[in-house]
Amino acid sequence: MKLTNKMKTNKSRGNQSGVTLIELLIVIVLLSIIATSAYPSYTQYVVRAKRTAGKSVLLQVADRQQQYFMDNKRYANSLTALGFQENPFMVTDDGDYIAMGDNRRVYLIAMAAPTPTTYTLVAIPQMMMASKDNQCAVLFLLNTGQKGSTGGGDKCW
Repeated sequence: MKLTNKMKTNKSRGNQSGVTLIELLIVIVLLSIIATSAYPSYTQYVVRAKRTAGKSVLLQVADRQQQYFMDNKRYANSLTALGFQENPFMVTDDGDYIAMGDNRRVYLIAMAAPTPTTYTLVAIPQMMMASKDNQCAVLFLLNTGQKGSTGGGDKCW
């Protein structure tokens, strides 16, 4: 009878199913390879999405400058003259205006060297964008409509 019990025990262990350590390690290695290849793409996607906020706000400021020029026959010499609360001001990745020290800031929007007939608007990257967006760096928009960046990337606008 003891012999029969041993046979049943060995037989039942042979039917057990589960994951071996080697199978688990293979899955972990495959997941790490996938994550390693996907993370840079995701990071670049986030940077491009945040860059859209900077471009959008620059275009809004340019629209206000054009309206100011139509009304006053010259361009405004500050952002506060265009109705913004600060000169310069900060924006989030949603394009919302925020306080200068806020940790959600993505771009500093400023006007560089305005004259009655010309202006240059700049979006200077802040926080994570300052280190991650090397391709475009500072975005700029001139009164002539010329768009560009200091980073030299060709897909910034």
